[in-house]
Amino acid sequence: MESKDQEVISLCQEFIRQQSYSGHENHMAQVLAQYMKTNGFDSVYTDKYGNVIGSIKGNRPGPKLLFDGHMDTVPVSDTSEWTYPPFAAEIHDGNIYGRGTSDMKGALSAMAVGAKRFAQITGKDFAGEIFIAGVVHEECFEGVAAREISTYVQPDYVVIGEASQLNLKIGQRGRAEIIVETFGTSCHSANPEKGLNAVYQMAHVIEAIQTLIPPHHDILGNGILELTDIISSPYPGASVVPDYCRVTYDRRLLVGETKESVLQPLQELLQNMMKQDVSLKVQVSYSQGSEQCYTGNEIKAERFFPGWLYDTQEAFIQAAYQELRRDGFTPQITQYNFCTNGSHYAGEAHIKTLGLGPSRENLAHTVNEYISIEQLTKAVSCYTALMKALLK
Repeated sequence: MESKDQEVISLCQEFIRQQSYSGHENHMAQVLAQYMKTNGFDSVYTDKYGNVIGSIKGNRPGPKLLFDGHMDTVPVSDTSEWTYPPFAAEIHDGNIYGRGTSDMKGALSAMAVGAKRFAQITGKDFAGEIFIAGVVHEECFEGVAAREISTYVQPDYVVIGEASQLNLKIGQRGRAEIIVETFGTSCHSANPEKGLNAVYQMAHVIEAIQTLIPPHHDILGNGILELTDIISSPYPGASVVPDYCRVTYDRRLLVGETKESVLQPLQELLQNMMKQDVSLKVQVSYSQGSEQCYTGNEIKAERFFPGWLYDTQEAFIQAAYQELRRDGFTPQITQYNFCTNGSHYAGEAHIKTLGLGPSRENLAHTVNEYISIEQLTKAVSCYTALMKALLK
């Protein structure tokens, strides 16, 4: 193995060995910060949420280029299901195995090594500044912790490192969690006529919502509205008619959709239903999330993460594409099928954003997650190509 490749392999392995579930990224953050401090980064900063942001300044003024890679992973539910231990970072048949290899510690290690390598190759004779951000709580809140990063960095360009098989991603559907609640009247289930069953009320609401036609985008597809859970209260309801019911809908967001425009058809539907049935009490809202950071601070937000999409002929997209081709890569220009921190950078802050990462999208969150060493090492070169393309 060439020594230049061994650096990113070893760093990726060290990241994998740090279990870093959302809210517990502290050990991973320490490893990343230490790598930056000992490898020529000009500054290393940890913000109130625990995001780690390192920078390398060029000798000439120019744009700020931010590489975004989240440090948190989804949990491992049962280690016995794994062929290789999920936090051992073992190498077998040209792959590194472990939780977070593809989602997305491989990309983050390639970003950090790529920034160091670009600084060495150029002698820092480039325009602008490179930022590498190790982000917390992405698995819970796509783009929420990223708000703190963009406030600190104020980037001109952002590269999301989510898995893309080294293809360029120029958009994604966003995501919202929508809560629908019905309110009834509790009573003994032996005399149900004396109450109002909130679950029966919800059944009518669910049926009506299924008649709504989701919006469509020619590139991103449908703005899917899918029921994901239902709960009632009291639970368990031993001999009690439930007086409350709540369902959660997953709504995939298209470009240009706002909080108001997404809720409007639901609000109109429910208002009409309540006019027709005065006993129906129903409301709709966005889910509110709150999580504890490893720094002790709380991160919270409404679960509405916008979609975004750029034209393939956008100047910065073409600059990236052409530079990758000059370096021997043959990327396709496509879109992510899932939500990323791009929901903030591109969808909320309107910062020029693209995605490129090693490995396959469908390996994320899986048992026996892995990343191929070939993809990992090539990612370093891809990221340096993006630095050349955008720091001018």
